[in-house]
Amino acid sequence: FALREKGARLCLPAILDKSTIVFRELVRGAPMVEMGFGTVGPHEEAAVLDPSVMLVPLAAFDARGHRIGYGAGYYDRAIGKLADKGLSPRLIGIAFDCQEVAQVPDENHDVIIPEILTESGLRRFTPEL
Repeated sequence: FALREKGARLCLPAILDKSTIVFRELVRGAPMVEMGFGTVGPHEEAAVLDPSVMLVPLAAFDARGHRIGYGAGYYDRAIGKLADKGLSPRLIGIAFDCQEVAQVPDENHDVIIPEILTESGLRRFTPEL
């Protein structure tokens, strides 16, 4: 919560249905509820925020910044909805070094993650020309 003390508003993903997540504000002491996938998040009364920085989970990534998520497409759709609003949050994938693979198969709808944070540090990827 040190970021909050500096004015940041923190949020966590909240699963609304089989295809939609929103990002609800995390407030100290506010109730948390089960969200699915073994996670908890802010109660439905919490404010919905549009994040300016998004930590994106992944199952695997490659040296181009392509990622494999966990199969539901929640983050790709959420990032797309933010883009439709004219917003482009800083996207940072969260992974371990051992999750890097030679090449991730990619599709047109996949969102490239320009930065991935692993236990070795922050890796930045240059877009292909």
